[in-house]
Amino acid sequence: MIQSMTGFGKHTVELPNKKITIEIKTLNSKNLDLNARMPSQYREKELSLRNKISKSLQRGKVDFSLYAEVTGEETSSAINAVVVKNYMAQLKAIPETGNKDDVELLKMAIRLPDALKTEREEVDEDEFIAIEKGVEAALQEVTRYRLDEGKALEQDFVLRITNIKNILSEIIAIDPQRVEAVKERLRKGIADLKENVDENRFEQELVYYIEKYDITEEKIRLDNHLSYFTESLNSSDSNGKKLGFIGQEIGREVNTIGSKSNYAPMQKLVVEMKDELEKIKEQLLNVL
Repeated sequence: MIQSMTGFGKHTVELPNKKITIEIKTLNSKNLDLNARMPSQYREKELSLRNKISKSLQRGKVDFSLYAEVTGEETSSAINAVVVKNYMAQLKAIPETGNKDDVELLKMAIRLPDALKTEREEVDEDEFIAIEKGVEAALQEVTRYRLDEGKALEQDFVLRITNIKNILSEIIAIDPQRVEAVKERLRKGIADLKENVDENRFEQELVYYIEKYDITEEKIRLDNHLSYFTESLNSSDSNGKKLGFIGQEIGREVNTIGSKSNYAPMQKLVVEMKDELEKIKEQLLNVL
């Protein structure tokens, strides 16, 4: 079953003094492009989280965000008392201030550089285990989202492939008429020249042109490629690159039929096949 590369997952981890929100958003990309945003205290665990996400998502542009909100009494920021007192002493020593009120001085001092200090916290092991479980839950949501999107893509692919098969059947049906039209065009060309021709030579040339415009092999290969696309679509894994390669082969046979057809009704059908194939190729860019 195919998966889309578009997905979204969100999970919230409730801890005694924190609420951690994890969000994962994915879009289509040829390779894995992972962008991580998280508070500085969790940076030491970033590589571990990246590896977990990479193994699960494989391909796509991935935005991973981790937000931490303090809900308890603990905080990593504290007033740098020594610095604040020093600032206040310096402010008092300036005669021009005129206002010696300690409250006003404190308001000024607290806004000056280094008045607040942030203590680096080590990530608690139990907290990180909870974060890992939250990431796994968010990844499961992303996978469900991708599978749902993949079902919609699969239905569209089945429709487009069926349309191309039906058009191919029409091409097979009108091919004998096309061959007769080529023959008649050659006969008319000879008649317009008003020259006597060697019938044996004419038949030889006719066979040459008929073989040149013969599309039997292309019809067989195209039918095989269409069947192989459907078979790959129904496989247990999701391989967008493989489907892309098969799509290229389908396009090659369709183009060859178009170049050999030399018959307006068939060329019209070829254009319809190209239109369906182009829609398939657009959607294949989003298949995992």
